[in-house]
Amino acid sequence: MAGLEQDAERLQTMYYYMVLSRELDRRIWILNRQGKSAFVISGQGQEGVQVGAAMALDPTSDWLAPYYRDMAMVMAFGMTPREVMLGQLGRAADPNSGGRQMPSHYGHYAKRILTGSSPVATQVVHAVGLAWAMKLKHTEGVVLTSLGEGSTNQGEFHEALNFAAVHKTPVIVLVENNGYAISVPQEREMAIHDVAERGQGYGIPSVVVRGSDPMEVYQVVREARLRALRGEGPTLIEAKTHRFTAHSSDDDDRSYRSREKLEEEKRDDPLVVFRTWLEKEKLWDSEAEKALYQRVKQEVDDATDFAEQSPEPDPGTLYDHVYGSSPA
Repeated sequence: MAGLEQDAERLQTMYYYMVLSRELDRRIWILNRQGKSAFVISGQGQEGVQVGAAMALDPTSDWLAPYYRDMAMVMAFGMTPREVMLGQLGRAADPNSGGRQMPSHYGHYAKRILTGSSPVATQVVHAVGLAWAMKLKHTEGVVLTSLGEGSTNQGEFHEALNFAAVHKTPVIVLVENNGYAISVPQEREMAIHDVAERGQGYGIPSVVVRGSDPMEVYQVVREARLRALRGEGPTLIEAKTHRFTAHSSDDDDRSYRSREKLEEEKRDDPLVVFRTWLEKEKLWDSEAEKALYQRVKQEVDDATDFAEQSPEPDPGTLYDHVYGSSPA
């Protein structure tokens, strides 16, 4: 796959970020149950999509416009566990917003991660705008934006795709289709099986990929990136994936998803899929697995301790970056 199979270190790095994200996500749920984190929205089950996509980009020239489940993606693109946890606990040093945004509203200018907001699908419009600006300025690079399949029902998604197609902006739109828009399964959200069909109506090349296979995702994102750099415009990628948790810490998925259905989905766990492949290729073993989890535990503990000991925002800065001048 474009030489990736021969790059053992890169493949192992992909697996590292997948495991790191899963374990950091689990720790955040514990903090939520302890009353230390106000809100959790997980990416457990979607790590293969996110890491495969991020590793196919160039963090020195490309940009991300992620959505709220993309913890694995932003870390694979350069955000550290400490920075993620600072945002999760709303600390003053949080690079996303200084503790002003909800958790998982990722944004890090130094790491080329475009700040997101709460209304779903707005990041697609922002990504297309950034990509258009890059094209007008002849700036090398592409923008990858992501969203859930439910968000593709929003007007912003369609307006952004139409504009991107007409102006051939260097943007990759990645739909992480986990089958549920909060509590509504896909068959009650839309009358099509593949979200990728929506790109065809705008003249955008569209592809469906197995989200639990990070190498497959890597390949299609890599091809989309090269296409964009050649001036051929946007690509829509739909990754079929799974959401192993409730929609958020304020949701109970038992009301709309049976435990049998969840266990069926977990049989396609991207961590298991990728680890099994690495072992088959003689690139991983039980000793490496043990060492990795020890390393990740230390990093998760460090991020937790660092964020908990970091100061909270000064209430006097509440209006910073909101108004041109502080209201009376």
